[in-house]
Amino acid sequence: MDLDIHEAEGGCHCGTVRFRAVLPEGLRRPRRCNCSLCRMRGAVVVTGRLDGFTLLEGAEALALYQFNTRVAKHYFCSRCGIYTHHQRRSNPAQLGINVACLDGVSPFDFAEVPVNEGVRHPSDAVPGEARRDLAGLLRFEPFD
Repeated sequence: MDLDIHEAEGGCHCGTVRFRAVLPEGLRRPRRCNCSLCRMRGAVVVTGRLDGFTLLEGAEALALYQFNTRVAKHYFCSRCGIYTHHQRRSNPAQLGINVACLDGVSPFDFAEVPVNEGVRHPSDAVPGEARRDLAGLLRFEPFD
């Protein structure tokens, strides 16, 4: 796996939604989040740029889910249900791209994945309160 790729194509499980994404950090900073939605969907994401994302196919099948502050925009295929990407609340110029949707990449390619503290989102910080960025570390150790 090339950790330094800066552009990748990918899509959903059924192939209806296809996209190309610019990845400024490549695959070097995968992460998960412990917010209520991310705990349930369990995706590992890498950073993409909003202005570097091109939907190649399936615009009519791409569905949007928003909750809480409704700032973040979570996209998924309305046919197969797979989450492909989201526009971040913490930085709306960035996307979180589901690595499992990138061609040739699997979340199991990463031995360790930091878990961001999303329960206490950085945008909800109370002045003077100590804030932590990470909630933990997810490890994958394959059996031989």
